[in-house]
Amino acid sequence: MLRNVLAVVIGIVVGGVVNTALVAIGPMVVPPPNGVDMTTAEGLQAGMALLAPRHFVFPWLAHAVGTLVGALVAARLARSHRLPLAMIVGVVFLAGGIMAAQMIPAPTWFVALDLIGAYLPMAWLGARLAGARG
Repeated sequence: MLRNVLAVVIGIVVGGVVNTALVAIGPMVVPPPNGVDMTTAEGLQAGMALLAPRHFVFPWLAHAVGTLVGALVAARLARSHRLPLAMIVGVVFLAGGIMAAQMIPAPTWFVALDLIGAYLPMAWLGARLAGARG
């Protein structure tokens, strides 16, 4: 049981690192419009109207790939119950996504795509890639 708990914790940490790295890299790949501060919630809120769909690619990838990697790590490290443990990682990341959606007023299309496609489906895929069945 301890190994399974540690698998989930390590999966959340690793997924968080991947998420943070992609969020940091995003503005280097897709520069924000002039004057938009992408590093704070206030800056994002102030510049949201200036962002094009391309500016949402890396945030979505950060959420999706972070969840995928976190779930994969948890499922690989787990002794048993690999799929449920990977899904726990997905639920934790989904909860974070819901909180972020409440704090940062992103377009409805992005919030829907993010909450529906970036968390639980990616946790399931991570579990499957790790060999979990069910």
